[in-house]
This record gives sequence, structure tokens and C-alpha cells, in this order.
Amino acid sequence: MKALDRIKNYPRLGLIALIYIAFIALGMPDGLMGVAWPSVRQSFSIPLDALGSLLFVSIAGYLTSSFLTGKLMVTLGIGRMLAVSCALTGLALVGYTVVPSWWMMVALGAVAGLGAGAIDAGLNTFVAAHFGEGLMQWLHASYGIGITTGPLIMTTALNAFQSWRVGYITVGAVQLFLAACFVLTLPMWRRNERPTGTETQVRLTDYKTSLVDTIYQPRVWLSLLLFFLYTGAEVALGVWAYTLLTESRHVQPEAAGLVVGSYWAMFTIGRVIAGLYARRQGVNQLVMGGLAVALLGAALLWWNPIPAASLVAVGVVGFAIAPIFPGFVSRTSHRVGMRFAANTIGMQMAAAGLGSASIPSLVGILARRMSLEVIPICLSALFMVLIGLFWLSEANPPSQAQPG
Repeated sequence: MKALDRIKNYPRLGLIALIYIAFIALGMPDGLMGVAWPSVRQSFSIPLDALGSLLFVSIAGYLTSSFLTGKLMVTLGIGRMLAVSCALTGLALVGYTVVPSWWMMVALGAVAGLGAGAIDAGLNTFVAAHFGEGLMQWLHASYGIGITTGPLIMTTALNAFQSWRVGYITVGAVQLFLAACFVLTLPMWRRNERPTGTETQVRLTDYKTSLVDTIYQPRVWLSLLLFFLYTGAEVALGVWAYTLLTESRHVQPEAAGLVVGSYWAMFTIGRVIAGLYARRQGVNQLVMGGLAVALLGAALLWWNPIPAASLVAVGVVGFAIAPIFPGFVSRTSHRVGMRFAANTIGMQMAAAGLGSASIPSLVGILARRMSLEVIPICLSALFMVLIGLFWLSEANPPSQAQPG
């Protein structure tokens, strides 16, 4: 009987593996631009803050697919949705390398955003409904693996081939390969699309609360603000650390590329460790502790008493912020109530995407008009605000027995 049970569990284990692969694929493109940006700027002869246009167009695509994820999952099924999303992202990344003008690259950013948004919102909702907090941390650790690999691929492309385009071609090819893998495993996804798990987990997706009712909840907006500010801080350091180190603090490009890679590597290690300790320590303590240490790391990056301090600070922040995003997702029903949780998770992904575009862009504008040294100051301010907002969001949680 035990052997039979193990055989029955194989499809579920395969499903979990494919979910993690999807998040690795989601993370890889996000780790490229931070290292590639100085070279991209030279190729197209554009100013420092032009990155904002690409980020905003990408997030427009991301927001569109995030809001439509529920309909896409019903229409296509999650397996087909993953295959199409990876294909869109892969084609866009390869397209970056052949277009002759910056505006064309910006336009392709919308396509890449469409692919990323469907994967992110769909799988976060799926995992929150079917699995526990530990697996949620490991899901986002998979994203960390992808985003850690991205800077290393781009650094290798720049050093070995003197071309940022090689890095994008490589990651684009990986995306297209994964799209083919999802097509080949469509029967597995079809068998596992119906909700399974504990009664509490299934209840998350059983509520049919309208989006309008959800929008009128003040605690929902507080939750959206948490995701907006946190993701903006996370991406801002990932995008601007390389430029800060090479152009303001005169760190060698090879070393700076490794530092950016270490930021995402420490980020990934932190999520793996958080997955092990999520139940023992409690998600609430992991998140608050992570925010506090991230603030100390940002302050060290700002102070920079010795040259090595900047390199250490980037790794410290990466490790500290690791449990925050998945912890926020896991605590959604606690913050807003079970009735509003499913709608709120999708809205949170959209808020996170908006923050990942707008805050790094605003930081870039400030850096151009003032100094690149404004970057750690902005990060310190963001983490201070997040500590206060998270404390407020956890105070006096709503009753889980929401009135109908």
C-alpha cells in the first residue's frame, strides 16, 4: 500500500517541480537588465533614466495579464497558460537583440510583461490555495534561483562576448525550451487543475466575493501598499546596484556583476532557509526580522565607511528581504479576511508589478538629477515605511467569518 501511495503521489510531485521551474523561468529575465543597462544605454545612445520607459511598458503588460489571470486559467487551463506565457517572454527577449531602435525594445517589453504577469499571479494564487507557507517560501526561492542566474549569464556575456545581446538570446532560448516542456506535460496539468488540499486551503478559492466589494475594504489597500513599496525596494536595488558600484564607487565591472549576482544568490538562500523555519518561527517574525535587517543593510550601503562595506551591504539586504514577499502572500487572508483573500492576491501581484516599475524609475530620475548616492537613501526610507505599515497591517486582524 505504501508503494501504491508513492506512485499516486508522483503526478503531484511532478506538478510541484513544474511550478518551481515556471518560477525559475520567471526570475531569469528580471536579473538581466541591472547588469546590461550601461551597455544597453551605449548601444541606443539613451540617458540614464530612459530605463523607466521600458519598466512602465513592461508593467502595463504585466498588469493586464495579472488582472485577466482567472479568465485565462478557465479558458486555457493553467498548463496552456504557462506554455503561452513562456513563449511570449522568450520571443520578446530574443526580439530585444535584433531590433534597431530603443522604442522597439520598449514595445517588446509589453509582450514580456504579458507573459510574466500570467505566470506570477496564477501560480501565487494556486500555491496559496493548495500548499503551506513553507512551500510558498520555496516557490519564491525558485524565483530567486532564476534571478540569481540572470546577472551571472549577463556578466559572462559581457566579459566573454562583449555583447549584452548574447545574454538575452541565452535566456530567451531557455524560455522557449520551457514553453515546449509545458506543452509536453499538458496532461499532467489537466489532471491536477481541480482544487485539492485541506478544507481551509480550498475555502480560499471558494469565495465568490465581487472585485468591487474587495476594493472598498481599507485593509485591502493597506495590503496593496505593502506589495507596491516592498517590490519597488527589492527591484530598485537589483536594477541600480551595478550602476551605483561601477559609476559612483568605481568598482570594477566584473566585481560589480558578481555583487549583483550575490544579491540574488543571498536572496535565494534566504528563501530556502525561510522555507525550513516558516512554521517553527512564524511568518510574522520572519517578515518583521527581515525588514529590520534590510534597513540595517541599506543604512550600511548609505554610510559606506570602507570600500568593502558596499559589497557586504548588498548581500545583507538580499538575504534579509528573502522571506518578505512570500510571507506577505501567505498572510493575505489574515490581513484582509478569508472572504477577500482570493481577489486581494491577484490585486497584490498587480500592485507589486506597478511598484517594481515605478519606484526604480523614480529612483533613477532622482539619481540623474541629484547623484547615484541617493539610491541607498531611498532604500533606507522605503524599509522604514514598510516596517510601520507591516506592524499596522498585523494589528487587529479582521474576523475570518466574514458576513455574506
